[in-house]
Amino acid sequence: MTRGGDGHSPDALDRRIIAATQHGLPLCPRPYAEVAARVGTDEDEVVRRLAAMQAGGGIRRIAAVPQHYALGLRFNAMTVWDVPDTDVDRLGRDVGALEAVSHCYARPRHPPQWPYNLFAMVHGRDRDSVEARIREVAAVLGDHPRASAVLYSRRVLKKTGLRIPEPATNPASDPPPGGRPCSD
Repeated sequence: MTRGGDGHSPDALDRRIIAATQHGLPLCPRPYAEVAARVGTDEDEVVRRLAAMQAGGGIRRIAAVPQHYALGLRFNAMTVWDVPDTDVDRLGRDVGALEAVSHCYARPRHPPQWPYNLFAMVHGRDRDSVEARIREVAAVLGDHPRASAVLYSRRVLKKTGLRIPEPATNPASDPPPGGRPCSD
């Protein structure tokens, strides 16, 4: 049975797995085995249940989330483009395939204040490198954009997905953001 996202509610074990992974996987050689030990099951069951939740739409994806600032990429810009709606999916795939683009997506317009429907995020060590990446995006888009803008980040906002309540814990033992150390 597929869990979560397909009309089936997560059971108690699913909820423990979600709670154990929602702040990041443990940073160790076998993170799923570590999660399994924490929730009282085996590694194969954790992998099976996460795959089922993902296939059912309850989990969108499992992926590494780089901390751009920690990697020295302190200049970040969201580029926004007004491209024909008939081309936005194709252009988005082309732009999203660029190595310089960390994420790219289509969004609804909100005219007249916001005519943009294609968004692409780029990062760099300095403004010049970000500008070069923006030119790469513009080259892929060719003459399709009717308008564009660049929105530079001025501060880092905490990015998180949906969180479910976790069992009460001792705040002094809560894991740091971005992962938990493995138990010894």
